[in-house]
Amino acid sequence: MSSKICKAAGVSADEFELSIAEELLRLETSSVELKASLKDLYITAAKEVDCGANKAIVLYVPFKLAQSFRAIQDRLVRELEKKFSGAHILIIAQRTILGKSFARSHKTTGLRPRSRTLTAVQDAILDDIVYPTEIEGKRTRCKVDGSKVLKVYLSSKDQANVEARISTYASVYNKLTNKNVSFHFK
Repeated sequence: MSSKICKAAGVSADEFELSIAEELLRLETSSVELKASLKDLYITAAKEVDCGANKAIVLYVPFKLAQSFRAIQDRLVRELEKKFSGAHILIIAQRTILGKSFARSHKTTGLRPRSRTLTAVQDAILDDIVYPTEIEGKRTRCKVDGSKVLKVYLSSKDQANVEARISTYASVYNKLTNKNVSFHFK
């Protein structure tokens, strides 16, 4: 098993995840600019999502390593997209959702942390998907038939870089959260 993928005990990585991990290992050994940064980083899972005309590869990273991945995300995504041609690469932190009936152990007391609620996790996933672009605003549009569409306004300074990826962002967010979203530039 590759050192670049770390799964939960008893779970083995599939062939696709191993190919991603091998590519990360190859980048660590061959790329001078990424060598030091990738040394202690690993992924927990990888998933291929069909986005209509093209595919997207979603890399799940441990929450504690998310900031380290964000520091090198531009270079890492560029290199991985060269290797897996035609696929957009998205890096998302692995987060935990706790239910409303969450009960703490006897040692500690208190409410469920806000960062572990469904809404907070879905908002954080949206931030991870569009990174490095900033979200400038969000609106929920409720239609007459009862359906809801989340309108997300992105920073217009990154419009040239991000415009081709908007459909990928929307379909990946829909697959992960089952919510419809549309992206616009402000």
